[in-house]
Amino acid sequence: MVAVPMLSTYEPEEGAESRFVLHGVPWATYTTLRDSLDDTNVRMTYLRGTLEFMSSSQLHEESTKLIARLLETWADELDVDLRGFRSTTFRHEAKERGLEPDECYSLGPKEEDAAPHLAIEVVVGSPLVDKLDVYAGLGVREVWVWHPTIHRLDVHVLSGVAYESRTRSTLLPRLDLELVSTFVRPGESHTALAKAYRAALRG
Repeated sequence: MVAVPMLSTYEPEEGAESRFVLHGVPWATYTTLRDSLDDTNVRMTYLRGTLEFMSSSQLHEESTKLIARLLETWADELDVDLRGFRSTTFRHEAKERGLEPDECYSLGPKEEDAAPHLAIEVVVGSPLVDKLDVYAGLGVREVWVWHPTIHRLDVHVLSGVAYESRTRSTLLPRLDLELVSTFVRPGESHTALAKAYRAALRG
């Protein structure tokens, strides 16, 4: 008998991402779906047989872009070798985990297929799969989670096999995340915000 995955859905909040989740999905099915839909904007998160599909909202994408632009502005100003890999798919069959970060970076070179050092997630609404569990299994050292609706950035630092909440980044200890947060303002000029942030760094 062939097992049929079970489907769960939810009604998204206004401005939130569209999501649905399948349960009981074999690894081979996940990788086939991911590879066949690689050119779409559908993101997938796989955790031990549970597969979430997410299509980003405008608020999600704009917030992600702003955080990336500000972080890269900071790296330029301080001459930090920060290398971006955007939404590359990272997966590990033995760990039964896979996903695409909203943004991700390494400090200096990254080995082929290795997990990034830092991942950034923007969350509008309620995820159906625990992405921190996925990131921990992949060995990502830090995950920053931005909540646009409450304008808050949560920092999670990997300690052993789980994450601990911190007020500052251990990867980028010179970065003032509270200052960065003040410039994450969707709807305003990205160029103006980046210039104002650069001025604040130089001031």
